Amino acid sequence: MSKITAFFTELMRRYLPDPFVFAILLTLLTMALAFGVESRPIDAVVQDWGKGFWSLLAFTTQMAVILVMGYVLAAAPIVDRFLDRIAARVSTPRQAIIVATIVGGVGSYLNWGFGLVIGGIMARKLALKVKGVHYPLIIAAAYSGFTMYSLGFSATIPVLISTKGHAFEGTMGLIPLTQTIFSAPILLTSLAVLIALPLLNAAMHPKQGEKVVELDPATVADAKPAASAEGLLGDEKTLAWRLNNSRILSLLIGLCGMAYVAMHFIKGGNLDLNMINFFILFLGVLLLGTPMKYVEKVNEGVKTIGGIILQFPFYAGIMAIMHGSGLVESIAHVFVNISTAATLPLWGLVSSFVINFFAPSGGGHWVLQGPFMINAATTLGASQAQTAMSVMLGNGWNDLVQPFWILPALALSKLKLKDIMGYTVVSMLLVGAIYAVTMLVWPHL
Repeated sequence: MSKITAFFTELMRRYLPDPFVFAILLTLLTMALAFGVESRPIDAVVQDWGKGFWSLLAFTTQMAVILVMGYVLAAAPIVDRFLDRIAARVSTPRQAIIVATIVGGVGSYLNWGFGLVIGGIMARKLALKVKGVHYPLIIAAAYSGFTMYSLGFSATIPVLISTKGHAFEGTMGLIPLTQTIFSAPILLTSLAVLIALPLLNAAMHPKQGEKVVELDPATVADAKPAASAEGLLGDEKTLAWRLNNSRILSLLIGLCGMAYVAMHFIKGGNLDLNMINFFILFLGVLLLGTPMKYVEKVNEGVKTIGGIILQFPFYAGIMAIMHGSGLVESIAHVFVNISTAATLPLWGLVSSFVINFFAPSGGGHWVLQGPFMINAATTLGASQAQTAMSVMLGNGWNDLVQPFWILPALALSKLKLKDIMGYTVVSMLLVGAIYAVTMLVWPHL
C-alpha cells in the first residue's frame, strides 16, 4: 500500500496543476475534440462556449448557497460540540483517518453540501488533537466520503426522476426512490463503501519512520474569530446591539421557515435544491441563535466557495461545447453500442465517469447524458432505475478525482490540490470496484 500511495502522490505532485488551470486546460481540450472529432467549425465552438458560459448562473448560486449553508450548519455550536466529543475519543492517527472518513461520508449521505464541509472541519479538529496524523491524508480521507452523496438523500438524479413533471417523465416515467437510493442493492453498496473506504484510507497512513506532515496550529488562521465592528466601537448595549443579538428574532424567523417547509410537504410539494437550501438556511438560523452569530458564520463560509464561483462558468461553457458539438452523444454511443440489457448499467457507470470530467454537476450531467441512456434502456429492455443510478454513481465515483469539488476542502485546509489528490486516486480505485460490482450484479437480481 505504501508503494501505491507513494507512486500516486508523487505523480500528482509533479504533474497536477491548480484546479483553475485544470479547468482552462479542459476547456481547450474540449474545444479541440469538438473541432477534431466532431468536425464542429471552430467559430461555432467558440460561440457555443461563450453562449454557455453564463447559462448556469442560477445553479451556480444554488450550489454556492448550499455550501455556505452547509458550513454554517457544520459550525453551529451544537454540531461543533458533537464533533469535539467524537474527537475526544480518538487517540491514534489511523483512528483519526477512519473517523474523518466516516463523518465526511455520513454527512455527504445526508446532504452533499453539509458533508463536503463537515468532513473537513472534523479532519482539522482531529489533526490538531491527535499527534502524528498526516494532515494531507486526513483531509483527503474526509473528502473521499463525498462520494456517498451519490448514494444518499441529496443524490441529484434519483431525486429528480422521482419528482413529478421532471424533464424526462414522458420517456421514462416517475422512478420512486425505493427503486434507486432506497433499493436493497444501493443500500448494501452504501454500507460496503462506508466500511471499506475508511479502512483503505487508514491503511494509507505513513508507517512509523516514514515522513508525516502534521498540521501546525499556528497556520489555523480562523482559530480565533476577529473582533466585530461593535466590539471595536465598544460594548454599549444599544437598541441596535440588542436587535443584532436577539434570540427571539432568530427563533421567530427560524420557526417561520420551518413552518413553510412543513406546509410545503403537507401539500405534496417536491424536494428540490431550492427547498433543501431553504430548509438548511433556516435550520442554521435556529441553531446559531442570534442574527449576528449567523452572519459571522456565513462570512466564514463564503471564503470556501471562491473557487466554485470562479470555475463553474468554465464548466458551463464546457458543457455547452459538448452539447453543441455532439461530444456527449459520441462518448455515450461508444459504450451503449457494446451494451446489453445486463451490461448497460456497468457501461453507463464507466461513460458517466468519463463525462463527469467535463460536466461535474449531477443535474447538468443528467441533462447531457440522460436522453441517450434512457433511449438505450428502452431499446435494450434494461431497467430505467438501474440505468439512472449508473449515471449517478459514475458522477460520484469521478468526483473523487475531479478537482472542482475538492475546492472547499482546499479552502478549509489551506492545502494545494497536489497535496491530497494522490490519496483520492487510490480511494477512487476502491470505490470504482465496489460500484462496478453493484452494476454487474444488480441486473441479475
